[in-house]
Amino acid sequence: MRPRAVGLTRRIIQDPLDEGQIVASRREDARAEKEQKKKDKGPGMFAQMKQVFAMTRKSDPNVVWVMLACALAVLLLFILIGVLTGNWITWTLIGIPFAILVAVLVLSRRAERAAFNQIDGQPGASGAALSSLRRGWIVEERPVAMNPRTQDLVFRALGRPGVVLVAEGHSQRVGGLIAQEKKRLKRIAPNVPVHVIKSGNGEGQTPVKNITKEMRKLPKTLTEQEVHAINGRLSSLGNNLMPMPKGIDPTRMRPDRKGMRGR
Repeated sequence: MRPRAVGLTRRIIQDPLDEGQIVASRREDARAEKEQKKKDKGPGMFAQMKQVFAMTRKSDPNVVWVMLACALAVLLLFILIGVLTGNWITWTLIGIPFAILVAVLVLSRRAERAAFNQIDGQPGASGAALSSLRRGWIVEERPVAMNPRTQDLVFRALGRPGVVLVAEGHSQRVGGLIAQEKKRLKRIAPNVPVHVIKSGNGEGQTPVKNITKEMRKLPKTLTEQEVHAINGRLSSLGNNLMPMPKGIDPTRMRPDRKGMRGR
């Protein structure tokens, strides 16, 4: 009599086609994840430079010739140094990256000017100009005072020169908004200098593209510690604004700083 088996061993044989489908599915998922990461990361440096160049060339057709002229002038300078020192090949190789750098800087400046020309005259353009300020300034993103009916706006920035109020609108109309904001500032920080810049292209006004230039000319009277202390006081002010009128959102209206620098 043959003994009965105590247990049976079962072997599960997997279909090779199923295995291939699983591997293909995993590869597809990995590829999709990689593409999603690229989308989340945004365009690369060269793609950004291409976008900035296209935008600048549209409003400034001469930008190509200006870039080439500046780059060529720098390169010729290095070649001349090489000829005088008897090693023009080395100096030419050194001059090429410097020529490219100068061309990029020229593009950056022209792109900044083109961006400001595009937003000039639109509500919130002054706030966009303030957003391009470099370090050392604390900028209130939303206007600190406004007239919803006339769309007059007042923006505020704080730096070592003190408080700068940038008014946007008709010179005579914005006077009341400026006086109101000065009164609020005097209550919180009575000894802090307050400067007023009226944005616009009329008499006694500063064009949008020159606002930051005028602010950098102001004398520095405060230390960095005093600036941060005053900012703490100004934060308690808040603002007494009515809801933003439809079609105006100064926080969304700003030049692309990273694009202008070329990252």
